[in-house]
Amino acid sequence: MTLSHGNETARILSEELARQRRETLTIDGFRQAAVLVPLIGGDEELKLLFTRRTESVETHKGQISFPGGMVEESDADLVATALREAHEEIGIPPSAVHPLGFLNDIATPIGFVITPVVGFLRSRPEMHLNDSEVAEVFEMPLSFFMDSKNGRQEFREVKGRRYEVWHYDTGKHIIWGATAMIVRLLLDKLETVSRIQR
Repeated sequence: MTLSHGNETARILSEELARQRRETLTIDGFRQAAVLVPLIGGDEELKLLFTRRTESVETHKGQISFPGGMVEESDADLVATALREAHEEIGIPPSAVHPLGFLNDIATPIGFVITPVVGFLRSRPEMHLNDSEVAEVFEMPLSFFMDSKNGRQEFREVKGRRYEVWHYDTGKHIIWGATAMIVRLLLDKLETVSRIQR
């Protein structure tokens, strides 16, 4: 898969996300959360931005994630949740993010329903990490995830539900679980974008 970087890819991806019939989940006892899936543009290829959580957070200690968290009553919608959390966790100004649309909801084994909000940033903004929640921020080029040899898949059953689990080893970080699944959902949409751009 090849992609042209920047605004054109973001425009086509936004149109593709708007066309889809998105899978939404409502599960008794599960809490609603939203994450921002930040696509960073610039002079080089598109990159995904990730965070590494601290060891002191309540859940997913030390894991690689997208910025995000629980829906609050004051949030106007799920986009507002994702933008608020990204600002609180790593200081991305909401005005720097161009929301492109939603990926399918994901249910996690520990009781969250996560809505991924894809957002495009024309360049990497200055960031200010909330060091009680985020230990590190890093970027990975999309081409890394598009190369099938960099990912592996397995299935796990937790509390009677079967989960598809992907792992990506960057050499420094292991990206797995819900975060890797969100990457897989994004790649599926980008396959269509790539075909349109040919």
